[in-house]
Amino acid sequence: MILTADELRSLVEVKHQSPHSLLGMHPLGDQTGLVVRALLPDARQVEVCPVHEADKPAFELKRISNTDVFEGVTKAATSVYAYDLVITNHQGQTWRTRDAFSFLPTLGEADLYLLGKGDERKIYEKLGAQLRTIDGVNGTSFAVWAPNAQRVSVVGDFNSWDGRVHPMRLLGTSGVWEIFIPGAGPGNHYKFEIRDAHGHIKLNTDPCGFFFEVAPKQAAIVWNTQKFQWTDAAWLQKRRERDSLRSPMSIYEVHVGSWQKKAAAESWSYRELAKPLVEYVTRLGFTHVEFLPVAEHAFYPSWGYQVTGFYAPTSRFGTPDDFQFLVNALHEAGIGVIVDWVPAHFPRDTWALARFDGTALYEHEDPRKGAHQDWGTLIFNFSRHEVSNFLVANALYWCDRYHIDGLRVDAVASMLYLDYSRKQGEWIPNQYGGRENLEAIEFLKKFNHITQTEYPGVVTIAEESTAWPQVTRPPYIGGLGFSFKWNMGWMHDTLGYFKHEPIHRKFHQNDLTFAMLYHYHENFVLPLSHDEVVHGKCSLLGRMPGDEWQKFANLRVLIGYQWLFPGKKLMFMGGELGQRAEWNENSQLDWWLLDAGPFHRGMQRFVADLNQLYTASPGLWQSDYDPAGFTWLDCSDHDQSVLSFLRQTSDGKNQTVVILNLTPVPRPNYRMGVPKTGFWKEVLNSDASVYAGSNSGNSGGVMAENHPSHNQPASAAFFLPPLSVSVFQAA
Repeated sequence: MILTADELRSLVEVKHQSPHSLLGMHPLGDQTGLVVRALLPDARQVEVCPVHEADKPAFELKRISNTDVFEGVTKAATSVYAYDLVITNHQGQTWRTRDAFSFLPTLGEADLYLLGKGDERKIYEKLGAQLRTIDGVNGTSFAVWAPNAQRVSVVGDFNSWDGRVHPMRLLGTSGVWEIFIPGAGPGNHYKFEIRDAHGHIKLNTDPCGFFFEVAPKQAAIVWNTQKFQWTDAAWLQKRRERDSLRSPMSIYEVHVGSWQKKAAAESWSYRELAKPLVEYVTRLGFTHVEFLPVAEHAFYPSWGYQVTGFYAPTSRFGTPDDFQFLVNALHEAGIGVIVDWVPAHFPRDTWALARFDGTALYEHEDPRKGAHQDWGTLIFNFSRHEVSNFLVANALYWCDRYHIDGLRVDAVASMLYLDYSRKQGEWIPNQYGGRENLEAIEFLKKFNHITQTEYPGVVTIAEESTAWPQVTRPPYIGGLGFSFKWNMGWMHDTLGYFKHEPIHRKFHQNDLTFAMLYHYHENFVLPLSHDEVVHGKCSLLGRMPGDEWQKFANLRVLIGYQWLFPGKKLMFMGGELGQRAEWNENSQLDWWLLDAGPFHRGMQRFVADLNQLYTASPGLWQSDYDPAGFTWLDCSDHDQSVLSFLRQTSDGKNQTVVILNLTPVPRPNYRMGVPKTGFWKEVLNSDASVYAGSNSGNSGGVMAENHPSHNQPASAAFFLPPLSVSVFQAA
């Protein structure tokens, strides 16, 4: 035996941090020849066979004592060469393989430098399971960041889940462990077996895993996410050239598992969903689909907001290729794809990111900084370069491998404030004594800058529920750098207004007009999201007052107001049907309602016609964030609860007049000022019979006279149907 007793013990007990320095082929040092060692728990006989050099003889390795370590010496060469191990197990089975410990590291000094610096933007090409061909050998290199681990091994169905077979080497002081395993390939299941900082053995999934077993199983699956044949080049080119602020954006928010189902307990796969979803979204005229988080998550009722696999589409609905197929199909149909992205927190599952190497690696050690009290989850330590890098690279990964057009960042407010949902004494002030999370702020600026720079046309959207300034302004002037921000104030005020009985609305009209006082502070999206139709809040229809007719009339006015008001639009699935029940992630939408009477089908058609009008009218989207694009015609008629405004492009063209009658009282001969004389065509009337309204209106339009009113040079006498939104454009 050439090994020392301590070296042998470190191999047998699987505690050596650089097993490649002892295992594999090595020069004998002062002696002439080579030594080969292998740790093979199930082997009875082991032989070394040269691969490329026929002049070198094969030789046998001998078991050292009663261990599973085999060692052999050859004097036939002095330089290390490529070789196979021919292994015979105790059952008499024999196989031949290249030795995993005969390969050099697959990560170089530059890779480790960038990882440590937090500037390796493609860690998904370095860490995790990477399919490689080295010296003609197909296999997979595995790498994981676990700086405080005492030992890390790859275990999987290729080594009988035995941590003794493939212990990894620690690469310098980087904290990265690595190994190349010949023969491991697509479809192999694996985990990391970690001897943590305290000496405890634990099994963890891969933080950078591309594909996972269906929950509650936890193994990662080796997968090639680059083999899908994309056909959306034209879409991507168009996206690069698009100015998102001056383009139409009406977003249909979808939960993949509950939009439609094949059976009560079986959802469509990504691939199966593609055709019906594309056809439906196209028919209704939405420009984008936004998916609730599709990243892997163990707890289904979290809707995806407690992520356990940040780099993997959930396997509940198929493979990564299937999700790519879905995105590609939407792009081919001219529909953008946004996904919800969750860097604000992660669950406490110790088989995922929590205390990954036995320490608070991704999170903070102190619960006053590291734990969300509302959700029972953990907060990322944004001050660590490697953690920030993990998340920024993850955002780029979704844009790169899945061609995602936008990332809606969840719970931004919880990231910005150290005292978020905390009482005095439950949080730690920043270095200046304030409550701002300075590290999270810098992370968000970096994420937005890099994502939008490397992928022009990709948008980032903040769900930020406070008055934090300049969320959608560039970092170089002090902003966070998001493209858009959800207008939670508009959502709260508007839904609050529509809950009132019409007779009381005259006292609350300011709820509808207040949003314009701050509208130009940010680039807003107007959301009616999934959060508004769960947890006892009722469906949108369920919030509306009155009898059946009035409920649907109110709902049409609400959606019409949302679509015609400045800002981009978002509607959660089911809103377009007039869904009666709250959303339930365990069942599909109530599609049967479309056959249950005219109201639901009328609601669906109204949304389709509204989208058609919206996308065809530049005045409704080109100047969303330009004061020249919006003018109140009359926002002071509280007594009659009538509200009217003008939308137009910045040059004063493509004008649209919008009038809302927010009571069930018809208003004949209602005189309203308009920008010019002539015929104004009624291009949309929510009271039309095709929408199950009372079919009153203006017989196709009105003639404006040279009669100034409401600070406009002309005016017309309109008939305002009960509980309606009426839209007019100059002929």
